[in-house]
Amino acid sequence: MLAAYELIGNPSSVHAEGREARRLVEEARATLATAVGALPRNVVFNSAGTEANALALSPGLRGPSGDPVERLLVSAIEHASVLAGGRFPTNRIGQIRVTRSGVIDLDHLEALLSDGPPALVSIMAANNETGALQPVAEAVRIVHGAGGLLHVDAIQALGKIPFDIKVIGPDLATFSAHKIGGPKGVGALVVAEGIAGLEPVLRGGGQELNRRAGTENVAGIAGFGAAVKVALQALPEHAERMATLRNLLENGIRALPGAMVFSDDVKRLPNTVLFTVPGLKAETAVIGFDLEGVAVSSGSACSSGKVQPSHVLSAMGYDPAVAQGAVRLSLGWSTGPDDINRALEAWRKLGNTLLRA
Repeated sequence: MLAAYELIGNPSSVHAEGREARRLVEEARATLATAVGALPRNVVFNSAGTEANALALSPGLRGPSGDPVERLLVSAIEHASVLAGGRFPTNRIGQIRVTRSGVIDLDHLEALLSDGPPALVSIMAANNETGALQPVAEAVRIVHGAGGLLHVDAIQALGKIPFDIKVIGPDLATFSAHKIGGPKGVGALVVAEGIAGLEPVLRGGGQELNRRAGTENVAGIAGFGAAVKVALQALPEHAERMATLRNLLENGIRALPGAMVFSDDVKRLPNTVLFTVPGLKAETAVIGFDLEGVAVSSGSACSSGKVQPSHVLSAMGYDPAVAQGAVRLSLGWSTGPDDINRALEAWRKLGNTLLRA
């Protein structure tokens, strides 16, 4: 990134400085493509995962059959940028139920697909609050069998679990740099071969093969590529270490009477824990942890700093009183046993406060 910041060339320019900037962009494109089993020409860089999702949710999309998708189906636990529906009219958006464990209900998906025209289906690879892994490969089979297309929001999955488009089979997939230690404000959409009709959100320039206008963020894209390379090299060891620390954390959380960890009965990301205890208010927990030097979240971090009940837990069937007390704690490459102990000490202090109330 530092090398990119020193460049003065625009990556669309043909002079030497522009060609050097273009080289950094294309190196990053190739790195991401290789990491997720795609072709470089099918990687579209943009400003963030939210923009990548908005680009993917395009009513003009056509699959190999040539038929356009006429409606959008999203799971009830998607990120807000997917729940918003992209450019689909609200009356052409349907919602797929999830189980109590926070996993998409494939029977409901199949029923929805059988009752209407071809659809674009959008589900996430791993939930950003509970960490629950979704049955994407099974959903692909069902959706393609019904003549539809499938978009997967893989932003939480990249660098934490293996994700290969050739193996899983989605038609579109979105990614974001900052979830793997890269810079904030850089995302990407990967489009499978044979998918046409992608309508750009931003128009005006020919960048990204006419799929996203605007001068590329060369430094951010270079950082994205570097982060992908490091994250994928360290993936097996990193995931195993985080899972061990997560289990240690969860054992300590459950030591508090009544404490519960959500989606702990299904496969999850190795680094994500969503938990609560009866009577806990999320804002109280966020402040309490923060005073002890531990940063936690209430639901998604993309809500303008607001503390609000989790729509994910509501979709899973939990009472609002439970949903509004859920706290998310994420582990990363720098997390160690001392950090877990510190978090658990803060949790014990919160628990003692609740027990005395």
